[in-house]
Amino acid sequence: MILTDSLLDFFIETRDYTETICKPLETEDYVVQPIVDVSPPKWHLGHTTWFFEEFILKPHSKEYQLYNEDFAFVFNSYYESVGKRVVRSNRGNLSRPSVKKVYEYRAYVTRAINEMFQEPQEKFLNDLLEIGIHHEKQHQELLVTDIKYILGNNPLLPVYSKDFLEHEPENHLQEWLTMEEGIHPIGHSTDSFSYDNELGRHQVFLQSYLISNKLVTNGEFLEFIYHGGYENFENWHSEGLDWIKTNNISSPLYWHLVDGNWFHYTLQGLIPIDMAAPVTHISYYEAYAYAQWKGCRLPTEFEWETAQNFFPWGKRWEWTESAYLPYPNYQKAPGALGEYNGKFMVNQKVLRGASVATPSNHSRPTYRNFFQPPLRWQFTGFRLAK
Repeated sequence: MILTDSLLDFFIETRDYTETICKPLETEDYVVQPIVDVSPPKWHLGHTTWFFEEFILKPHSKEYQLYNEDFAFVFNSYYESVGKRVVRSNRGNLSRPSVKKVYEYRAYVTRAINEMFQEPQEKFLNDLLEIGIHHEKQHQELLVTDIKYILGNNPLLPVYSKDFLEHEPENHLQEWLTMEEGIHPIGHSTDSFSYDNELGRHQVFLQSYLISNKLVTNGEFLEFIYHGGYENFENWHSEGLDWIKTNNISSPLYWHLVDGNWFHYTLQGLIPIDMAAPVTHISYYEAYAYAQWKGCRLPTEFEWETAQNFFPWGKRWEWTESAYLPYPNYQKAPGALGEYNGKFMVNQKVLRGASVATPSNHSRPTYRNFFQPPLRWQFTGFRLAK
């Protein structure tokens, strides 16, 4: 557990960084919602603020006065136990409250938390504050990827920032790491922060396997495309094949073939694809199909966690072959916070690692990210196993 003084510093630093992410935006960018999975930046700013208000200030600060009684309805995400909310697909219709008003709301709540935690608080409140900080860090990553989707679907393909590097090559040689058969510990085991879905440390038996020390690159994935990888039904799950046919998918998200040359939209604008950089913005279906084409497979999340000390990671969220399920003796937190992870443990795949959009102090080897198989607006990639 972080000490109160440093925890408060962590809170202020996190709140400031969220607003730093939004500085390159025009006011018009704050409200756009191209698809249901992407939330408008203004909504992220309000939702992360509502979290502190709803779970800390409202129930535990006698002096606190709600900033606006309607904001809980506007900025609740999926918490059934704390009241009604705007339908997710309608977040882009929120022309009001204004961007200015949302920033004022942020300042109001940040100030109230700062004042409250100037005094020593009980451990459970410090724990709640730490959860809120990491919740906001999750939304910082979503902010980056949602902004990219918003701008990447603007016909002008505008630049967000010339300084945001998405596609750095891994410069080491590709090798197959040999992992011996054995029993291995899985799950979070220290006093540092983790989510409840990482707890329940347990032993798993793994047969011997090989795992690549490098992520699959753009150039390697382009070979898959040119060898008919999207057309050959033998590479695909039936559901994945239906998905590419229904959605006319023939390359990773943001790829554009311009006059015979491949480009991709990045936060730096439309640039030529670096063939040595790790491929990204692909679905689980595409990762699986590529692995099939190569005569390999995706690692399980347990194989990934056991091997992660032996290769660099953190540039791409890595698809695994594991379904998102509870660990042994998993227990949801009581109350609304129990809705954070547990109710999503169905029809999703686990991703491990982190990405170029993951903020500082928010990644660890036991982190279990999770998404539905067709989603690819996050910085998703993969490595092979066999």
